[in-house]
Amino acid sequence: MRLFYIGDVVGKPGRNAVMNLVTPLRSELSLDVVIINCENAAAGKGVNPEISNMLLTKAEVLVTGNHVWHYRNFEPYLDRESRIIRPANYPNAPGRGSTVINLPGDKKLGIIQVEGRVFMRNLECPFAAIERELKTMADIKYIFVDIHAEATSEKQAIAWYFDGQVSAIIGSHTHIPTADERILPNGTAYLTDAGMTGPYDSVIGMEIRTSIERFLTQRRTPHEVAKDNIWLCGVVIDIDDESGKARSIERVKRKFRG
Repeated sequence: MRLFYIGDVVGKPGRNAVMNLVTPLRSELSLDVVIINCENAAAGKGVNPEISNMLLTKAEVLVTGNHVWHYRNFEPYLDRESRIIRPANYPNAPGRGSTVINLPGDKKLGIIQVEGRVFMRNLECPFAAIERELKTMADIKYIFVDIHAEATSEKQAIAWYFDGQVSAIIGSHTHIPTADERILPNGTAYLTDAGMTGPYDSVIGMEIRTSIERFLTQRRTPHEVAKDNIWLCGVVIDIDDESGKARSIERVKRKFRG
């Protein structure tokens, strides 16, 4: 199985990159399944049903993150649509923290997402949340985990703890791609952060001028998505069909010139 995870899609520039590049990448990279992080796809913060439906024409599953609650009309959508998940460690929340999809060849892929707690919300323990979701996937050979977290140490600790129990653990949220992709000793592919899909002449996707002004003045400034130097960033994981363990992991970065 060849799985492609696309990092945080930021605003209209990121959406345009996805809509134009994913189809040719499916052929170029011989992809079986695409997972997209969409939590910043609506104007750089949050996502709505319309945008989700559009992105689902290019992906089998969407994952989200801490901005999933930005639009209140999205909560009923989370309950209805099984192809989109939110972090599993939110208590009594709409939607689901994991899903299982059917793929050609009678293959089943489980997808789990958790949010980190270091420098973020005081949620349920992400380790416990993953363990709970894994119990519902006892018969699933291929399992992908998205860790939406700020701290690299927290992401790494989770990866080492679950090494060998899942096929891949990939980090999101910081919008900066890291260069530490590897296969852990027991067969789990790991990358601390896949990076963002959006404008890289920016401060994590936002306009440079207003972002600098916020740091200089410590006052709120307009939340404006940047427009220039757009890249699609993600990672391809090749998973062994017999064992469900990762055979290779490779970062992908493609320029969007639209």
